[in-house]
Amino acid sequence: MINLYSILILAILWLHSDKQEEKRSLQYRLYMLMLDTTIVLLLFDIFSRMDTNAYAIYPVLNQLGNFVVFSLSPVLPSIWLVYVVNQLFQDEERSLKLVKPLTLFWFVNLTIVVLSLRFGWYYSIDLQNIYHRGPYFTLPVIYNIALLSISFVYVVKNLKTIHKNHRFTLVFFPLFFLFSVVLQVIVYGIPILLNSVVLSLLFVSLNIQNHGMNTDYLTGVNNRKRLESYLKDKIRNSTEKKSFSAIMIDIDNFKSINDTFGHDMGDSALQANVKLLNGCIRNTDFISRYGGDEFFMILSISEPERLQEVVDRIRLQLSKFNASERQVYTLQFSMGYGVYDVRSKATAQEFESMLDQRLYEEKQSKVNVV
Repeated sequence: MINLYSILILAILWLHSDKQEEKRSLQYRLYMLMLDTTIVLLLFDIFSRMDTNAYAIYPVLNQLGNFVVFSLSPVLPSIWLVYVVNQLFQDEERSLKLVKPLTLFWFVNLTIVVLSLRFGWYYSIDLQNIYHRGPYFTLPVIYNIALLSISFVYVVKNLKTIHKNHRFTLVFFPLFFLFSVVLQVIVYGIPILLNSVVLSLLFVSLNIQNHGMNTDYLTGVNNRKRLESYLKDKIRNSTEKKSFSAIMIDIDNFKSINDTFGHDMGDSALQANVKLLNGCIRNTDFISRYGGDEFFMILSISEPERLQEVVDRIRLQLSKFNASERQVYTLQFSMGYGVYDVRSKATAQEFESMLDQRLYEEKQSKVNVV
C-alpha cells in the first residue's frame, strides 16, 4: 500500500513539473527521468512482493517484478551522478560524457540479472514462489553505494561553489539514499529504499523550482533577477580591503547571427558564449544573462591588474574560438569592466550604469575605427 501512496505523490510531482518552462534544460530532463524511473521501480516492486503464493499468476508477477527491480537498480544513482555534475559545473557536454561508462556498467548488471534467472546469482524464486537472496546479492548494492559516494565527494569538494539554496538537496539526497540502501539490506521484506527516494525527490523538486526562478533556461546561468540580489549582497559585504570586480559583456554581432543563420544558431551562439566565459573564470565567480545578448560577470577580485588579466584571457579565448572554424559564425565582444570602489558608496544600479557606459564607449570606439 505504501508503494501506491508513493506513486501517487510522484505522479503529482510529475504533473506539476510538466508545466514548467525549463523543459529544455538537462537538469529538468534528468529530474523527470528520475521521477519516471522511480515510478516504474515502485510499480514492479509491488509485483516482486507477490511471493509465498504459488497459485495462478503470482509466480509470474513475482519473477517479473524482481527482474525489473534488479535490472534498473543502478539507474537512479547513475542519473543522480550526472545530475550532480551538471548542477556543479553547468556543462552539458561534460555531464553527458558520463552516460557511456554508466550505460556500460548497466549492461554488465543486466547481463548478471539475466544469468541469475538460471544460476540464482542475484536472487532466486523457488517452486513455492518464495524469493531468496543470491550469493552475489550485494554486488548491485556495492555499485550503487560507489555511485552515490562519488556524487557525494563531488559535492563536498565543490561545496563552496554551490549556492546555499542548493547545498542541502545535493548533500541530503546521496546521504539519505546511502542510509536507505544499507537499511534495506539489513531489514528484509519492507520497501524502504524506493519510498525513501520519494522523500529525496521532493527536496530535488524544490531545488528545481528554486533553480527555475533564478536561472536563465536557455544558457543555464543566473538570470537578471538573481543578479540584482547577488550584486546588492556583494556591495553590502564589501570593505576597502576586500571588494569585487564586474564585467558587462555585449555580443556585438548577435543580430546578424540571428538574421543570417536563424534563431537556433543564435541560441547556440549564446550557449557557446557562456561556455567560453565559464572557461575564463573560477567556479566561485558569478555569471548571469543580463539581457538578450548581454552578460554580467562578478569576480572576487579587488585589484585592477588582476581584473585586466581576466579581460585579456577572455579576449584570447575569443580569438581561439573564432579561429577554431567549428562554427559558421564569428563572435565579437564589447566589454565594460571595473573594480567596485567602496568609498564611492555607489548603489547596484549606479555601478551597473558605470559599467554600461564603459561598454558603450568601447563599442563606439569600434564604430569610429570603421
